[in-house]
Amino acid sequence: MENHSGVINNEIELELKRITRAYEKRTAEVPDHYSPLSPAELMIRHEKERAILRWIRKSNILPLSDKTLLEIGCGDGSNLLLFLKLGFKPENIVANELLSNRAEKAREILPAKTEVLCCSALDLEFAAEYFDIVYQSLVFSSILNENFRQELAAKMWKFIKPGGGVLWYDFTVDNPFNKDVKGIPLREIKNLFPSGKIKSWRITLAPPISRFVTKLHHSLYSITSSIFLLRTHLLCWIEKH
Repeated sequence: MENHSGVINNEIELELKRITRAYEKRTAEVPDHYSPLSPAELMIRHEKERAILRWIRKSNILPLSDKTLLEIGCGDGSNLLLFLKLGFKPENIVANELLSNRAEKAREILPAKTEVLCCSALDLEFAAEYFDIVYQSLVFSSILNENFRQELAAKMWKFIKPGGGVLWYDFTVDNPFNKDVKGIPLREIKNLFPSGKIKSWRITLAPPISRFVTKLHHSLYSITSSIFLLRTHLLCWIEKH
């Protein structure tokens, strides 16, 4: 058992190093793709925000002011600004980020009462059933190691209170141009959270298509994303009973 655990820990350590290198490479090669000034990124963010509003209306989690939220892989903290605007209190939010430069940016833009923890999410230490919501956006698709994904899902699930859940946003299909990521289809989400009750919404025009059509005109995003097969991401609410 100890040998098996040691092998998994070694796999996870190697995967953390690979993820760090991949993010550094991605930032250096395509910095404009993820800029908030990019028309494609703007349209993707707006659609995602509308989907989160649908989740709030359909998931019986109001009022938001007394809910606790942890974001795994918060990046520069910009996702959490939306939750603050929607009514979450800064002191009820915890941000986690692996990469120190991104964690520092999160500390700069988030309120002082919002705790930012720079570490692997597997190293987080909270009591069981501590949070109402654990949020992940584009984290699991960056993890290629299956054991790592399973360990992280189990940790997230442990942190969630009954009646709360995982709010999940990620893509479902592989990117043939980026071998550092892997799509996570709905069947795998179900395997990662076998006891969760899942509601899902398919959103987000495939980013390469989004970048192409918005160069022509921003209105083409909505027109093209109306084609269901071109939507590549899922927003899921994985409820814990």
